[in-house]
Formats: sequence, structure tokens, C-alpha cells
Amino acid sequence: MDAQGRGRAENIDPADQWVLNPETGDYELRLSPSAGQSTVPGPRRSASRQGGRGRPAPNGDRPRQREREERRDVPGQRRRRVKEPEPAGGRRKQKPKKSKSRKILVWTGGSLAFLLVTGCVGGYLYYQHLNDNINSLNDDGAGTGGFSKDRAINILLVGTDKRSGDGNEGYGDAGSLGHADTTILLHVSKDRSNATALSIPRDMITDIPDCPTTQEDGSTKTIPGSKNVRFNESLGQQDRTPSCTMRTVTKITGIKLDHFMVADFNAVKTLSSAVDGVDICLAKDIDDPDSHLKLPAGKHTIEGEEALAFVRTRHSVGTGGDLSRIELQQQFLSSLMRKLKSNDTLTNPKKMFGLAEAGTKALTVDSKIADIMRLRDLGMELGKLDVKNLSFATTPVVDNPNEKVHTTVVLNEAKSGPLFAMMRADQSLTAVKKKEKAEKAEVAARLKGPKADASEVRVDLYNGSGKTGAAQTTLTWLQNNEGVLKSSQLGNAPSVIKKTTLEYGPDQADQARRLADIMGLPAAALKPGKSEKNAQGLPAMKLTLGGDFKGAGVPISPPTKAPEGIQKVEADKTVCAK
Repeated sequence: MDAQGRGRAENIDPADQWVLNPETGDYELRLSPSAGQSTVPGPRRSASRQGGRGRPAPNGDRPRQREREERRDVPGQRRRRVKEPEPAGGRRKQKPKKSKSRKILVWTGGSLAFLLVTGCVGGYLYYQHLNDNINSLNDDGAGTGGFSKDRAINILLVGTDKRSGDGNEGYGDAGSLGHADTTILLHVSKDRSNATALSIPRDMITDIPDCPTTQEDGSTKTIPGSKNVRFNESLGQQDRTPSCTMRTVTKITGIKLDHFMVADFNAVKTLSSAVDGVDICLAKDIDDPDSHLKLPAGKHTIEGEEALAFVRTRHSVGTGGDLSRIELQQQFLSSLMRKLKSNDTLTNPKKMFGLAEAGTKALTVDSKIADIMRLRDLGMELGKLDVKNLSFATTPVVDNPNEKVHTTVVLNEAKSGPLFAMMRADQSLTAVKKKEKAEKAEVAARLKGPKADASEVRVDLYNGSGKTGAAQTTLTWLQNNEGVLKSSQLGNAPSVIKKTTLEYGPDQADQARRLADIMGLPAAALKPGKSEKNAQGLPAMKLTLGGDFKGAGVPISPPTKAPEGIQKVEADKTVCAK
């Protein structure tokens, strides 16, 4: 290539040379005939077969063969297909094309994690370069060891208020080591049919457990826990790392996490700019001198500094507190996700490579996914989710009763317990998914009908759970808390069973329904049959606790409907900030 040709090639943006192939779902490098060898690493194409299986090409095809061999000498170049003569019987039958939309779908996801990971997927050809961008920390054994394709995925997304990076001097607390300022637990169900992004308020009072933490020299130091402190102190304070935030979230929700992703102020600025802005809607004017956001009511497209100001504002919306700010953040992330999933983004190489660059520079991840190919695999799993089944929710809380002037909140256990149970059981907040093997109508009908008063329920308890003392603790709870006084426990069952069962006679159906309601038993646990005689010679139902027993007062079957009044936003719907 002459000097003039090299000058033209050097002015070409590499992103312009990568084109999405709808047949494969991959970006492919397309060079002009005069272009030099690509310096961008990419997948190598296998050599084309010549002349059929195991046979040399006919003499007449040798020039074409040499032409193909010359093309293979250029690494990364897209090999052209040579048109072959049509068969004698007419035109060759074309293979049906795969859906372009389904091919594109695997490149996307549903929340900040989806965005960051998908950026890595789009830019995986810059493998080593992007790997060098990623910062990582040890999870210190707080996680599962890594996500798996055959189970639910739980990722902790943390936005820290540490003042790092150029242009961030006006944000956060001066000299602070940072806090868990914005925290979202992203739970994706095992079958990838639904997901919940649960926000945890930074000002929620909780206990932080002891946290074994890897030091710079490779040694481990246990950072002592704290009781009755703000949740946001689980990161940064006392040298706590994201692994300590993971342990704190698991302690609160009962959900074991796979990975963490931490982003600083720059993440919002760079990622919103990488997609050419995020669309928002305001129901009223916003003028917040603290966040420097000033916008009139209506629709806007924001990016960069303005986007960061939007997710940090709180004084001009809702009640002016952190819970109102969480609503803004959920609306922003929902819109950001929709923008990412649009064809305008997915089919634009510049945007996809820009997302890859911005995402990897803004992220700190756990060491188990500190690799572009591992992030790609995670992104492919997350991309299976339909946006219609993604819900943003907020951990149910109430004002701290120990404060005269309310500045903190505490967990609302009556609502948070069922919500956490739904997430652990992969239940969607948007719609109850259909079970592959639905209970038969006659089984479901066992729960329908009148219920006896708790004082009329007569039952004998057996422990088949394998957990010591399960029957006695349940008996105490039933009698002292639920008024089931005609109950007794008869020790261990003959063997350990997997599922809790309740056997009852024909005239005890109303008692069975009441006990099922109290215990949270599914219809399948009810076994119509014969009643047995108790110690007094009276007919009694037989309740055998199984391996699914989690504790006295804990429902055997998880709830299928979210508690009333929880704060949530559905990702596929546009909501105007109030």
C-alpha cells in the first residue's frame, strides 16, 4: 500500500469496519480491497472446503481455489462466498433465515448489569484491551463461586459515592472512602422467565456481619461487624469492600449472591452518553441546587453530567428523601435498558463499542468475572430475559420508630418477608408464571371452601424433616401464636420425607383448609383419606413435617403475589417522575 493509501486507511474509524451479520448475530470485519491487515483481534474463519468432501478441486476451479487461499492469508477478513452453479433440477432450496430479532435479543439485558455486560459482549473483539480496563476485587468467599446456567442468577449492583475521577469534585463527601450509595440486588430466575431488581435504601438501619477481607499482601483480615448502623456503611467504611456488602445483603434477604459489580459517578455519565442520551419524563419542574439539576416538566433526553444530576437529585421530587431518589433511579435504569434494547443501539457498531469501552472502564467486579469472555457468557444468560417480566422494586421499610426526627428507616418485616420469599422461589412480581406441570383441578380445589376456626383444628404432628425439634417448635407456635390448642406432637415420623403432608378424613376438610392457611401449605400437601385417633381417642389430622419445612411460622409454599403497597416499577413502561 502506498503512503496515500495508508493515510486513507488510518482515518477510518475501526468501528465503521464492523458490521452486524443478522444471520449469525456476530459483528464481522469488512475491509476494502486496498485495506491492510487488521490489527483488531477477531475470530478466525475456518478454511473453506474445496471440491467436495475429501476430493481435490477440479482443474477448472484452480484459479478460484487460489483466490480463496489468498483471502485466507488476511486474518480477520470476512471471506466472500463464491456463487456455485445451480443444480440441474432448478434453484437450490434456501435455508430459512433465523429471526433477526431473536439473534439481536441475546446481546441485551434488563438493568445496569445487563447494560454493562452487553457492552462487553458487543466489544469482545477488543479482548485484551477491554480486559485491561477492568478493575477487580476478591469476593472473599461471600459469593457462590460464580453463576451457573442451570440455576438462578443473583448479582449485586453497587453505585458508590466515592469522589474519584476527573470532574467529580462536586459530588459526594470530601475525603470519604465512599459508601454503598445505590444498591440493587438483581435476581434472574432459573428459567430466565422473570427478574426482580431490588433496591436497598442506603439509610436503612441494619446489622453488618463480620467480614473476612483479603488485604493487598494476600493475607486475610476480619473486619468486625456493626449493629444498628446505616446499610451504606457496609462499603468503604472501616476498609470494607464489596464482599462485605454482599454478606450484608445475604443476611437481610436470605439470598446468596453470585457476583458484584461496583460503579462510580463516571458510570452514569459515560454510559448515558454512549447511547446518545436516556429519555426521561417529568410530571413537574425540577430545580435542585444540591444536584445542580434544573429541568422543566415534560420529556427530555439526558446524558453526561445532566444524567448524573438526575439520578442523584431528591429534594425536588416526591417526599424529598432517599426513597424518592430510588424511584428516579429505577425509572432512569428502565429507560436506559429500553434504549439499549432498541435496534438503533444494537445495530450500531460505534455505540456497541462505545458501551464496551465505557462499561469496562467504569466497573469494578469480583475476580470471578474479571474477564471479557466470562462477562460475555453472563451477558448471554441475562439476555434471555424478556423485558416485560423485569420489575424494579424497593425493599419495604418504615420510618425508624426510635427517632423523633426521621432520617433513617427500618425493615418492614411483614412485607419484606413475603417479597424476599418470592425472589428466592423465582416468583415474578409482574405476573405469576405458568408451571410446566400445573396441579390438577381437583387438587387445587382442596384449598377452596369454608375454613374451620383455629380453635376447632385437631392435629397430631410428626417430624419427618430431619431437623431436630421441628415438631415441638411448630406445636408451640401453633398453640401460642395461632390458637390451635387441640394439637399435639408425637415425635419423629418413621422416615425422613421431602415434602410436608397433611392427611385428613372426609369430615375434616374445613379443618385442613384452616391449617393449610396457617402453615402456608400448597394444595398438593393436602392428602384426603382417613383420620387417626389421638391420645384421647378423638379423630385428628396427621401433619408430617418434611424436608421443605423451614421453621415455625415460615410458609411451606412461597407467596405468589407481591405484598400490597410495595414500591415497584415495571421496566417496559414509561413513568413520569413526580
